[in-house]
Amino acid sequence: MGDSVGVWGVPGARLPAAYAATGRRAVRVTLVAAAGFYPFRYGFDRPVAATYALFTVVALGGLSRIPGTGRQRAAFMVRLLPVCWALVAVGTCLSVRTWSAVLGMLVVGFTLAFSAVGGPRPAGAAPGLHLLYILPSFPPYDPGSLGDRLLGTTTGVALFVAAEALLFPEPAPLSYRERAARAALVAERCAARLAAAPGALADPDLRAARRASQALRSLSVPEAERPAGPGVRERALTHTGLALRTLLGRLAQLPSGRGDGTAADVTAVLRAVAGLAAATAACLRAGTSPAPRQEELIAARARLSAVSEGPPAVGAGAGAGAGADAGVRLPPAVLRCHAAVLEVADAALATGAAADLAVRGRHPSVRLPPGRFWYATIRAPMLWWHRALGHAGRRSVFFQNAVRMALALTAVRFVAGVDTLPHGFWAMLATLTLTRTTLGETWSTIRLALAGTLAGALVSAGVLILVGADTAVYAVLLPVWMLCAFTVGPVRGVGWAQGLFTVLVALVFAQLAQPTWRLAEVRMLDVLVGSAIGAVFGVLAWPRGAHDELRRAAAELLRRAAEIVVATSASVADGATPAAPPGVPGHRSLQRAVVLAESAYAQVQSEPAPLGGRGRGAEPRAVDWQATLIAGHHTLWGSARLLEPPLTALSPAAAESARLLGERVAGRMLLVSAALDPGDDTPATTGPLIDPDLAGSTAEPPGAPRRYYATVAWLNSLLTDLTRIAHGTAPHTPNEPDAPREQAAQAEPAAGRRAPGTATPP
Repeated sequence: MGDSVGVWGVPGARLPAAYAATGRRAVRVTLVAAAGFYPFRYGFDRPVAATYALFTVVALGGLSRIPGTGRQRAAFMVRLLPVCWALVAVGTCLSVRTWSAVLGMLVVGFTLAFSAVGGPRPAGAAPGLHLLYILPSFPPYDPGSLGDRLLGTTTGVALFVAAEALLFPEPAPLSYRERAARAALVAERCAARLAAAPGALADPDLRAARRASQALRSLSVPEAERPAGPGVRERALTHTGLALRTLLGRLAQLPSGRGDGTAADVTAVLRAVAGLAAATAACLRAGTSPAPRQEELIAARARLSAVSEGPPAVGAGAGAGAGADAGVRLPPAVLRCHAAVLEVADAALATGAAADLAVRGRHPSVRLPPGRFWYATIRAPMLWWHRALGHAGRRSVFFQNAVRMALALTAVRFVAGVDTLPHGFWAMLATLTLTRTTLGETWSTIRLALAGTLAGALVSAGVLILVGADTAVYAVLLPVWMLCAFTVGPVRGVGWAQGLFTVLVALVFAQLAQPTWRLAEVRMLDVLVGSAIGAVFGVLAWPRGAHDELRRAAAELLRRAAEIVVATSASVADGATPAAPPGVPGHRSLQRAVVLAESAYAQVQSEPAPLGGRGRGAEPRAVDWQATLIAGHHTLWGSARLLEPPLTALSPAAAESARLLGERVAGRMLLVSAALDPGDDTPATTGPLIDPDLAGSTAEPPGAPRRYYATVAWLNSLLTDLTRIAHGTAPHTPNEPDAPREQAAQAEPAAGRRAPGTATPP
């Protein structure tokens, strides 16, 4: 049976780990449902309040999958209580007429499903909130009972909040802020050692940097701890993790070649980087300001930049900064080192600014780099609007899921209203729980669900025939069966879940009305109707899920990045800063392309392989998709850094070299883009997609300034990203994605994982 653990802290009570986890949740749901249902039903004779108390607990505890510990879920559900009231009230008022109920289902269904753009918690709560709106949308159409409905809903939420907070407390996982703080301390040690001893980092330091970088990846972070929300702090914390991974990677790849005349300036920058990294960790843990250390690094960075761009002359210097003072022409190896160190400083400054913004919100204590933190001064409603607007298009998987779910639920509500489908609530519940994001997964789910529902209907009919109208038996059986259903169903799969839940609803409704064996027949009919409608919309609305969408989004991202690479290289060569902020035209388009690719990538990890095992063009399992996302971020960051004023034109040879390298890298981006998403007449590429010697194929111009070498370093990093994309695997360095692990995570079965806006049946 696999590994066993103690259950609920009871000595000798041993269950497989999967059953222990669902068992704790099942105990909470059962206790709270019983505490809300029985007093209202048998103590106060208020069946409406009893029904809503029970189904509120089923919605939030069984259908929803809100990530986090019990206390985190409890805090989130407290904020959801006004939403629950609004859904019950609106559903009650609109249910009196079919047209208003159908229109309300379309609007509310889309809104709730689309709320997944707000992060893992809204996405996990959406199915349960759907149920709370569906419940009052069916008979009895009695607006006069709204008071009892709200009373039952409030009781269910309050009891479940208490149970989540108090029963079976769970250890809190490591927060993302703490992960970032630990990574910052690793960066401090690496920078300090590089400052103390010129040369590359030792193997233990590289391994520590790799572990710290991997700990910040989303696959390594519990879902509840991922900073995925649209607010300033969440965005800034995401930015902190990305900047830290970049900082660790650049420290690990820092070349030697400081030069005798500039070694002190390089060492000063690295020491300032170490100091800012330590201050960043303190900021994340204790809320202190990294501003003094930031100013220190800005000053050291400016001195090194001045040394690198000093006037070329002949002679030799001996002291710190002598390259500039004595007019020494610095050798290319030293300039390459300076460019790399200045990139390290840039990553450290971004890390400190992002961490301060994550802690203080819209009132940071540090200077923010222009353009990079565009969200820093924007209020929360506008950030929510910006997030929603970014996904308001057919290329967003959040939009696709919301449209699919809203249309399916609306169709079921229309059929139930026009044909007076008995217990149409169950048909909508079937649509909500069985509709998936791919046609293959939907069909497989429906087959299992129908088989489980048939078995459950037969068991329900037998129980109803044998027990008859003796409600005391149903009252005794209900909590026992509920405990079994919510423990076994999530582990054994959708077939078991539907079968057990079919019996569960029969036991509930047998206590609310005169029971009859035909209740099982109606349940079977409703599940058949609801699943059929869900399957139809699964066929009509984006039946391939996010696999093809990820390919298109990644290809579009690379096309946008290629445009920026060409424009940035030309601007550096000409010494002209483009007028359009931030940096060059196209940044906003690339940012949106990155957002869409990230959302599609997140959904792909919850989906099985496409029909037939392969899609059009490149096989998703063989592509390192996260390398595409990193390439997009590297393009944005590098472009903004290279175009910081003042700019001076390069020499003719250096300008020609920069333009040529930029055009070649952009051309390779377009080739990889075409390979990811080929069109009907895309020509086949006979040669390799990536030439590892591309950057070295251009002669190094004599006397080129530091900005030229910074541009070459940026283009080389983009070539490294393209190599990872093209080959699917790559050498494992701290700033690289873990390609084998990424592919293994994508290849996992979909059981237990859902795309935003979908639900697992209780």
